[in-house]
Amino acid sequence: MRYPGLLFASTTLAVLFAAAQAQGASDDGFWYLQGSVFTRHFANNDSYNNHQDLLGLERNQASGLIMGGATFRNSFSQRSEYVYLGKRFDVPDSALYYKLSAGLIHGYRGKYRDKLPLNRYGVAPALIPAVGAHWGPAGAEVVLLGLAATMVNVGFRF
Repeated sequence: MRYPGLLFASTTLAVLFAAAQAQGASDDGFWYLQGSVFTRHFANNDSYNNHQDLLGLERNQASGLIMGGATFRNSFSQRSEYVYLGKRFDVPDSALYYKLSAGLIHGYRGKYRDKLPLNRYGVAPALIPAVGAHWGPAGAEVVLLGLAATMVNVGFRF
């Protein structure tokens, strides 16, 4: 198949969003559409890509459960996908929150396959923490990408 990543991401997202929609009738949650605006790798390597072109869609349930997916260019400029489940923790009386997502990353191929631990079959597990804030429907998050980089995303709740 020519586009296995697209098939992987679209199938997984379809399952996640169908589950969210099934529960959506009784949920006061929201959707969050986000994109990356800044990335900085911790190692000083000129070959790393600091322009991830991330585009993600996430369902946030009132309970704090999150599920979503994103497409992005990895550190080696390969188109990659991340699908995940997680939990958002709102800070009381504040616009701040933190969240932790756990999911699967696809897209590290060729000589870069081993740059992700456990990426033996082209799909690797990931655990990604973030801290964010929202102002009405607008939001921003600082995301820690393992020991490799940090990224800033901005988004819109609807």
